[in-house]
Amino acid sequence: MADLEGNIDSKDFGIGTPQVTQGSPVKGAGQLDFGMRHRLSRIFKDDGRTVMLAFDHGYFQGPTSGLERVDLNIVPLAPLADALMATRGILRSVVPAQLDTALVVRASGGPSILKDLSDERIAMAMEDAARIDAAAVAVQVFVGGEHETQSVHNLTQQIDAGLRLGIPVLGVTAVGTQLTRDSRYLGLATRIIAELGAQVVKTYYCEEGFEQVTSGCPVPVIMAGGKKLPSLDALTMAYKAISEGAAGVDMGRNIFQRQAPAAMIQAVRSVVHGGVTPEAAHAEYQELSGGADD
Repeated sequence: MADLEGNIDSKDFGIGTPQVTQGSPVKGAGQLDFGMRHRLSRIFKDDGRTVMLAFDHGYFQGPTSGLERVDLNIVPLAPLADALMATRGILRSVVPAQLDTALVVRASGGPSILKDLSDERIAMAMEDAARIDAAAVAVQVFVGGEHETQSVHNLTQQIDAGLRLGIPVLGVTAVGTQLTRDSRYLGLATRIIAELGAQVVKTYYCEEGFEQVTSGCPVPVIMAGGKKLPSLDALTMAYKAISEGAAGVDMGRNIFQRQAPAAMIQAVRSVVHGGVTPEAAHAEYQELSGGADD
């Protein structure tokens, strides 16, 4: 036996050294269960920030420009991201299972671009997210939309399911054509989503008052990339968002619709994790891409 007489004195119990368990760098996660915190640590790095690559657009837009062939256009970029935001269909059919990148799986859906987008329902059971080994699931919330209450119900149902299984929920603020992307609206939407129990919130950047949005939200706010901008403008937006309290970015079109997507995501990483200026990140993009300036 291992504890025979004569061996006991060689043990080291670290007497006099208090046991310390490292806390979570993720905002608002300090009191979550182990599984929830473990999954969040796959999304957010030690600096509490993340670079997420979004390519779930097909769930309502079909084959978006740049996503016609996910296997050719996105899979090579996946190792450069901290997390991938995708649908379970694309993950199972295209994304290699051996990929060691956190997965955030789209869990709401319903209408296409031909219908009212706010009329979503839950599109995936949380048990399936567990089977996929998701680090989180994403649910769209249409605060102020025609089907606001239904979308909030979708969110709270997934939050309850996520608490049972230790899977975080990312609440996504959906801004329709009739809603203004200002700090008043974004602050309202993000706070509601967090108050209802989402562990992470994704929202858009606004030029005025974004710091109030992030400060008023008790969980991490991830900036949505939105439509494609000139590369320097996209990097500037990411820099401002991080400087004003965002815990990361979730970019899609501003990366995969570039002339050099791999160069762009590396430039974004330099902004988010390296704290470099937009100008320096843009110079990096141009150097890595061989002179692209789209």
